[in-house]
Amino acid sequence: MRVLIGECKQEVSTFNPWPSGYDDFVYSTGAELIEFHRDIDSEVGGALQVFHGAGVEVVGAFSARAITSNGTLASDDWNRIAWAFLDGVTTAWNSGPIEGIFFSMHGAMCAENDIDPEGFLLQETRKIVGGDVPIVLSLDLHGIVTDRMLSHVDALAAYRTYPHNDFASTGARAAHLLLRIMRGEVKPVTAIVRIPALVRGDELITETGVIRQRIEDCTAFESAGGVSGNTFWGNPFTDVPDLCSYALMIADDDETLATEWATRAAESFWSDRSAMQAPLVGLDEAVRRAQEVKDRNGGTVVLVDAADATSSGASGDSNAILRALIEGHYTGSVLFPIVDAHAVQTAVEAGIGGTINVTLGGTRDPGRFEPLPVEARVRLLSDGRIHSESHGVEWYGGKSAVLEIGPHIVVVTSRPVSLYDRSLFYATGQDPRRFDLVVQKSPHCRHEFFAAWAEELIGVDAPGSTSANLPYLGHKRCARPMYPMEEDATYTPAPKIFRRAQA
Repeated sequence: MRVLIGECKQEVSTFNPWPSGYDDFVYSTGAELIEFHRDIDSEVGGALQVFHGAGVEVVGAFSARAITSNGTLASDDWNRIAWAFLDGVTTAWNSGPIEGIFFSMHGAMCAENDIDPEGFLLQETRKIVGGDVPIVLSLDLHGIVTDRMLSHVDALAAYRTYPHNDFASTGARAAHLLLRIMRGEVKPVTAIVRIPALVRGDELITETGVIRQRIEDCTAFESAGGVSGNTFWGNPFTDVPDLCSYALMIADDDETLATEWATRAAESFWSDRSAMQAPLVGLDEAVRRAQEVKDRNGGTVVLVDAADATSSGASGDSNAILRALIEGHYTGSVLFPIVDAHAVQTAVEAGIGGTINVTLGGTRDPGRFEPLPVEARVRLLSDGRIHSESHGVEWYGGKSAVLEIGPHIVVVTSRPVSLYDRSLFYATGQDPRRFDLVVQKSPHCRHEFFAAWAEELIGVDAPGSTSANLPYLGHKRCARPMYPMEEDATYTPAPKIFRRAQA
């Protein structure tokens, strides 16, 4: 058997005014795609292990992997990516008989000229390959699942951990599912129940939060004879019409089983909606609490700036917490990341050891952040190449600089880089444990990265295009009423059924 493999992944914030573009992705085709994923912890990597173990030949089509997230993808750039993807599918399809297709996608892309990019790729792929070849997806649980997507795939498998650490196992689940369909062992039927709730907060940590029970619903469904159980809570920052949370259950030719389990899971999710919101602390209060810890020599405080989470699509140029610490006369040492290409260039021109007067922040999202004037010493310059602590692959933040502002260290990159681990800090010689305060620009990181050793983690109610204060963002496109924007929203489950797409 031969299986075609493709990949197109990015998560955007439509509230970020800085657009995504073609250069925000890395690309590979054919054998290069397969070789890249062969030994890494990715969905494609997990799928390859399954396919190789089953003696299946894999054919690489096209991969577009976002270096990081940004705002809405510009029309011309999306067109270029989309048609390259479809050309790759066509080339692979014409290389010989293909019995199945595996795609790794995210689910929270958005382009200026298509608010459902993944659905478009699936729709156009069907035009190329016809309706008889099964297509199975792996998706992020922050994905947004549209009718167009479900109309053109046979089945899907989504992450079950947050913070995510099951990339490879999700790809493996999707691959096993594809093989079962190819062998005629299952005839998938999907029941999806949409839930008018957007959620954020600690209770979404699957190891400890109330969301754990919803994930257990998925595995229980499979133990009861289901094919694939999935819970999605979307990306609240990708404001598109289908944005919401979902229970999605796939059964073997049994609409009743899929519908009953999806409905129960959706009702349970709805009952927990209030618990699944983020408790946030104001900027001044966060500084006060951090100073209290410093005064008693308590250890490292981590201020969580989820509002500027680059991995969720934020601009990365928020200086709000740094400004509050400086203006609040915080006396401890601070480790702070920010995106500011102009500040980096100024540091490069001054050289290591030079002193510069420069502004930090407000270059990509100036409507939210006013540039902060500082005097700083240039401590280090870097090409911005980073070895990912999470995946083992290379990330790229562009030319970068480490600046000293009194006792504070600011790591400045020219372009956004994911901050859901410590990779940027380590790549620039900074050990977070040696600071009194670290700013974590990610809503949640794997426990061992910060929470396991920090004295206190404080979620800060700062401005930004990925704020966990969801009513602050100003959603325009998603269906309403939607909790928590409308706290009195009501809900009646309405299951929708999809069967295998066939010509």
